[in-house]
Amino acid sequence: MANRKKLNPDESPRAAFGVRLRTLREGRGWTQEDLSDRMGYSATHISGVEIGRRTPTPKFTASADKALGTGESLARQGAAARESAILEGFPEYLALEMKAAEVRVFELGIVPGLLQTADYAQAVARGAVRRGAITEAQADERLSLLARRQSAMERTPPPLLYFALDESCLRRPVGGATVIRKQMEHMADFASRPNVVLQVAPYAVAEMRAYDLPVNLVTMPDGTRIAYAESAQQGRMERESRFVAPLFTAYHHLQVEALSQAESVAMIEKA
Repeated sequence: MANRKKLNPDESPRAAFGVRLRTLREGRGWTQEDLSDRMGYSATHISGVEIGRRTPTPKFTASADKALGTGESLARQGAAARESAILEGFPEYLALEMKAAEVRVFELGIVPGLLQTADYAQAVARGAVRRGAITEAQADERLSLLARRQSAMERTPPPLLYFALDESCLRRPVGGATVIRKQMEHMADFASRPNVVLQVAPYAVAEMRAYDLPVNLVTMPDGTRIAYAESAQQGRMERESRFVAPLFTAYHHLQVEALSQAESVAMIEKA
């Protein structure tokens, strides 16, 4: 029980489902193995759902309702969890990011969330709503989660934050002229913080750019290093050193190829 993960039901609908499943199970005095025997799912799978790492499928929630005698209430809550705009895998990463000693971010095409102003973030979310990619409720969920992420970066002592932005992040006029101007001003101010390194990888880096997709790299207080990246459908955490170490090496190479912080801020201010 020493490594028991604390759950925050406000983190996401998936986390709320996990909290309820664990509460119901423990209220009956059952272990995950006990529930596994009754549901036909492995204890590992149940654990993944309880900590928000796995999405509760319709088949899983129906089996849980039957095992726990909860009618169809878990099935209904599971449906809400599946409608979350937060990708599977992200809540687990978020829990680590909020405790990390160092956070490294590479982004292209859009300013990364930790650097976004409220207006810029809202423009991105509302654009997704207009495209039909997410609902209004899901947009609000994303914005609420982003506010919590940004707030966590203000903790004492603050984490070291490294940002390597592809030049395309500065060229995409999200939200119109006023929004993008305030966003650029915010980034220039943010770069002056003593715990922040912000660099732009200009188009001239060309084939020497280390990544073709966004990536987040965190270093925990104990030195553990973890990578997180997203596809269109889910996020993936990587903990194995043989996979994580090359990503950190690539990030360092990208920083060498990118503009200096002074040059980067000058480009941001010009943008």
